[in-house]
Amino acid sequence: MTVLLAGCAGGGGRAVQPAADAQPVTGGTIVYGHQQEPACVFGGWIEQAYLSTQVLDDLTSLDTDGRAVPWLAQSWQTSADGLTWTFDLKRGVEFTDGTPLTAAAVAYNVDYWMDGGNSTAQVWLGGYYESATALDDHTLQLHLSRPYPRLDVTLAQGYFGIQSQHALQTRSAQENCEAPIGSGAFTVDHWDRGQEIVLLRNPDYTSWPANSQHAGPAYVDRIDWRFVSNPTTRVASLRAGETDAIYDVPAVDYAAVGADGFQELKHVTKGRPQQLSFNTVAGPFTDESVRKAFAYSLDRRKLVETIGQGVIPYEGNGAVSRSTPGYSQAAADTYDHDLPKAISLLEAAGWDAVDEEGYRTKDGKRLTVRLPYNSGTIIDADGAAILQGVQQEARAAGFEVDLIPVPPSGFFGGAYSKPAERDIAAGYWTSVTAGILYVNWRQNLEATPNYSNAAFYNDPVLEDLILQANSTADVEAQNALYRQAQQYIADHALSIGLFDRLSTLAVSPRLKGVWQENAQGGPVFHDAHFVD
Repeated sequence: MTVLLAGCAGGGGRAVQPAADAQPVTGGTIVYGHQQEPACVFGGWIEQAYLSTQVLDDLTSLDTDGRAVPWLAQSWQTSADGLTWTFDLKRGVEFTDGTPLTAAAVAYNVDYWMDGGNSTAQVWLGGYYESATALDDHTLQLHLSRPYPRLDVTLAQGYFGIQSQHALQTRSAQENCEAPIGSGAFTVDHWDRGQEIVLLRNPDYTSWPANSQHAGPAYVDRIDWRFVSNPTTRVASLRAGETDAIYDVPAVDYAAVGADGFQELKHVTKGRPQQLSFNTVAGPFTDESVRKAFAYSLDRRKLVETIGQGVIPYEGNGAVSRSTPGYSQAAADTYDHDLPKAISLLEAAGWDAVDEEGYRTKDGKRLTVRLPYNSGTIIDADGAAILQGVQQEARAAGFEVDLIPVPPSGFFGGAYSKPAERDIAAGYWTSVTAGILYVNWRQNLEATPNYSNAAFYNDPVLEDLILQANSTADVEAQNALYRQAQQYIADHALSIGLFDRLSTLAVSPRLKGVWQENAQGGPVFHDAHFVD
């Protein structure tokens, strides 16, 4: 696919605008250029959530204000103690294998997630979920061990798509990986690995979310979901008319693509931004002063605004992004660029000598820190350029930053995941609430490991603060506790922010009705239609 589209790079230009009296067209094929190919359609990575949202329905959806609205669940309520959630499911909904949507099927899905079927759903609900009960065909109860008042919002993420129980029980793991059976607007026709996934319209679709733009099945017949990893090639394909929409518009092209008449959509994802977490159990960053020195050594705002060209938002908060409810601006502002202060902290920490190359040393050992990153997936081309800027700026204070690009196969296979293998971890976690703090900062203990704790930081005080917030029903009181946790993370320099993770789309003016779902910013094609 990359070779095919590369030939279009010299053509194209301004988008051809439809006539003023152009009319909606039913049918057609959307050719969509996406940058990353996941291992499965359903799973715990955001790239899988983007796909599974087309095929699987969730219990809830999010409106533009971040409130949960009905999807498969038409209503829900919680018990007075907050430990039981009761969901009333829509009637008459069928999975595309012909089996009915029932409360028992949804309960089976939740148990499937918690038994290892979806690691991300598991970490979100772990420590809270006890059991699921079908009271009748359309009444589901979820029983919790402690209150989780934002559960309805959390379940709107694409990781929580509901699959056919029959398919999960009778098909192979590979079949359910490549073509999960849901009740969604599209079905998976086939997957040509390395090239594309073809999705077909579900003509019997009856379960659109409350915030859908129309009632009924999708307008288009088919989506060719192509994998085009090279950003220049993606943009060229759109300009040449080879694709109708593309994902992840590079910052360098963003203004020009919009000026040339293509519709651009941008969503700042909630949750943890692109940030740097420091290894607190091994290496130089076990010293809080050295962590703070690294933070002060960087002019992060200038770096991001220069490389991001006004498209990528600078984010100083290492815990949550600015679009996340309960965001703390004070935590984001904790560390400005202050090179003299960075040097003073390092000298006080014993890094008071400088070698012939300008790097600081202590007891004859150079201040070298390893920063591996998932190249091309978690960190895209713009992100890699920003990390290179971090490397250069930290050198002024005497840090030698060893940037290590890691291919996806190695990263997802566990490379550089242990304390002895890295000093800094780069990455993000999408979320819909500041409850992401629980995922990222719950203690990593032998009895209850937490592999998402990238700083390897175990602090019962911080964990208790987050747990209090998660179970606080009053939103303002909850957000106040989340802000305290963010400030605690900033005060101890456990993580520093770089930039907010974006979900961007560029769409041909011939294609109308494309929007971004409000949980993670993924494209929604149920309402999309061509005009002619």
